[in-house]
Amino acid sequence: MAVVLVLQARGLGDLLTAVPALRALRRARPHDHITLAAPHRLKPIVDLIASVDTMVPTAELGDLRWDAPGPQLAVNLHGPSTESIVQLEKTAPGRILSYHNPAFPELSGPEWQTDMHHVDRWCHLLESDGIVADRRNLGLVPPVATTSHRDCVVVHVGAGAPARRWPADRFAAVVRHLLVLGREVVLTGDEYEREVALNIAARAGLPISRVLAGDQNLIELAATIAEAGLVISGDTGVAHLATAFGTRTVLLFGPTPPRWGGPPPHLLNRHAVLWAGQLGDPYADTPDPGLLRIGVTEVINAVDKQLNNASATQSRRAPYRRVG
Repeated sequence: MAVVLVLQARGLGDLLTAVPALRALRRARPHDHITLAAPHRLKPIVDLIASVDTMVPTAELGDLRWDAPGPQLAVNLHGPSTESIVQLEKTAPGRILSYHNPAFPELSGPEWQTDMHHVDRWCHLLESDGIVADRRNLGLVPPVATTSHRDCVVVHVGAGAPARRWPADRFAAVVRHLLVLGREVVLTGDEYEREVALNIAARAGLPISRVLAGDQNLIELAATIAEAGLVISGDTGVAHLATAFGTRTVLLFGPTPPRWGGPPPHLLNRHAVLWAGQLGDPYADTPDPGLLRIGVTEVINAVDKQLNNASATQSRRAPYRRVG
């Protein structure tokens, strides 16, 4: 059996933008054994994709350990960096499919384009090798929730980088508004964001029992996002989860634009995407100035519109009631 090794040693959001590419690879090579080199913590989501046979735990570049015979094909869904290609070369593959890097003139992949949606980027790489990819094939089957928060509003308080973190006091103001509306609200995040979530809850008057940040594993978080009525989030992996599950969102973008990593155009009817139109430094140690231009009032207006749209949709779907 031929083995295909796919490198994607990044976070949750990057994995989810690669879903259409992984599924295209599976369809093109149905009898091959597809191995994904990615962080082991993402395995519950990889299982939902249903296109990967095994995983090689690879938390970051440099961690890839390959003890088996060389794969027939190595696919670089990590990026065209020299280190990523070197890591794949060490596995002794029959062939490498990657975006072009001048340091490897023998690799004839396409040129890397910065101004391209991440989903398009990985599909385009496969298409350059004759593999048809469906960019709309992003959906995931929701996992079963052990503790239900159906129709709640999820406020995801964190982000993987300081530049993408909207201030806690602004999140607290939005939560207070939701509580006045009588909405059930839960705060999500990882264990490092629990203190921020507790601070937001205290400012907003939200019970500590509604702070789920740091208390959920990845599959529990995914289930909460899947059954939520609305998700409010920055540019994070949780935003991509909401897109995959068809959950309505209000998304706050900056410093990178939504045309790179936001919901694809064919899904925008379910998402309110806020962006000041200002590019910034994604590696900055403080919130991006463009992100800070998105104010509380603007977010609340988007939240109210999304909640009203959701209510209208539910009303149209409600069965007729028999009178008398």
